[in-house]
Amino acid sequence: MIKKKVSMLGSFAVGKTSLVQQYVRSIFSEKYHTTIGVKIDQKIVIVDHQEVNLMLWDIHGEDDYQKVKPAYVMGSSAYFIVIDGTRRNTIETALELQEMAAKVSEGAPFIVLINKADLKEEWEVTETDIQSLKEKGMTVITTSAKDGFQVEEAFLKLSQQMMK
Repeated sequence: MIKKKVSMLGSFAVGKTSLVQQYVRSIFSEKYHTTIGVKIDQKIVIVDHQEVNLMLWDIHGEDDYQKVKPAYVMGSSAYFIVIDGTRRNTIETALELQEMAAKVSEGAPFIVLINKADLKEEWEVTETDIQSLKEKGMTVITTSAKDGFQVEEAFLKLSQQMMK
């Protein structure tokens, strides 16, 4: 079996932990728990008839007080950049994290997730913002960790890209 490291990157409280929990355990909790350091979960998936053990590195959120250490991202086979649709300011942090991850993970595929689709009426992220990310060549998927909207699809798509 092949083991692959997948990192979850983004600002604090964008839903990285909730996305992992929804994907691995099909659960969602309304309680917010700050991730300290890194929490690692695993899920075995089949990609192109190949069994793959995804090592999901749920890395603490980045904010003014705490920066994500490049060492956490090093060795990633792929990564997600997570943006909170209800907080436009999470885009800037996401772009900075993507730049850092691209340097330390040398060409690993990534997907940008705009999370919290269940709160669409509260979104500050606009279609123009999303189009701007796509124009930079980024794959963007809208998700909801709460109701599972496109979570499975996002992980499957990234796993397929990683195995090419």
